[in-house]
Amino acid sequence: MADKKTVKNIILGLVGIAVIGGIAYGANFAEKPVSGGSEVKSAQTTGQDDGLIPIRTWSKTDCSSTPWVVADLKGFFAEEGLKIVYTGDTQPAQQIPSILNGNNDVGSEHPNKLAVAIAGGAKIKGVVRAGIDPTPDLDPKLRHMNWYVNPEKFGDVHSFKDLANKEGQLTFSTITKNICADFLANQIADRQGLSRDKIEWVSMPDVQAVQALKQGLIAVAGVHPPYYKSMEDAGMVKIADSLDAGLGVAGGVGYYYFTTDFIDKNPEIIKKFARAIAKAQKWSNDYPEEARKMTEDWIHVPINATHYYATDTKIIESEIVPWIEDLEKSKVISQGKVKPSDLVIHSFDS
Repeated sequence: MADKKTVKNIILGLVGIAVIGGIAYGANFAEKPVSGGSEVKSAQTTGQDDGLIPIRTWSKTDCSSTPWVVADLKGFFAEEGLKIVYTGDTQPAQQIPSILNGNNDVGSEHPNKLAVAIAGGAKIKGVVRAGIDPTPDLDPKLRHMNWYVNPEKFGDVHSFKDLANKEGQLTFSTITKNICADFLANQIADRQGLSRDKIEWVSMPDVQAVQALKQGLIAVAGVHPPYYKSMEDAGMVKIADSLDAGLGVAGGVGYYYFTTDFIDKNPEIIKKFARAIAKAQKWSNDYPEEARKMTEDWIHVPINATHYYATDTKIIESEIVPWIEDLEKSKVISQGKVKPSDLVIHSFDS
């Protein structure tokens, strides 16, 4: 574990970053509707009865926003008779609970977070894939995550392998526990000889990780595509990306999920949603510059890329296996407690 002075400095630094970030975010939020983008004019902002079926989710103001933005602004949801009602910001730890308590209808998560919730009794299922990691021949800026260090602190570090020779604990950023950030970083660490015991996880949003790394409050920051440009502009040095985890497409896989009760009662709505979001994801892959600009305008952060996405509604259970195995290895869940088929439903495959 990091010493108490180091942890205290990190916490104090993050409080300052959070205050600054909160002020900036509040200013932006005051100027736009709860939907997250000023271009969206749907029933939740106009109050008009447009005859569309509402589906509720939290405001998409992070790296997951692109398919939602595209499906909204390009009319893919409306074509299916749907509209997304954005209910406001929900902290990562409260997102699955907000689905379970009925405050929201749909969310998206990686397999490990779904597995932990389901192992704990949550009645939720993934219905269609969201992001995936691009194949090596595609633009590296589309990869699910990058990891950076501050050259002023680690001028001689260019990989996780180089970190293995550093003394003491290394503080890594993650948005929350049991998500892509810690899973993928652990996979890279295993492959490159960095002991997991040397990693001390510090929770923060990607937007805060940029400043935390620049200020020397953390040793390594793992962030998603909308924040690669911010890292590069700040002079941070990339030392790894999700391709280094050796998992192929599965390294970025996630799922849109609903409660099993919602799925049972509304199969036609799920089909409509799956078609609309898959169409939006294909459009985002086909028109990356337009998708990038729409995302940038939506989240109010300069970006040079979005995530890469599945383009159909097919679910491949083998992509879930390494995520569950890592949870078992880390003793987060017991061996055999959850299997891939517990996380997903194939009723909406195509």
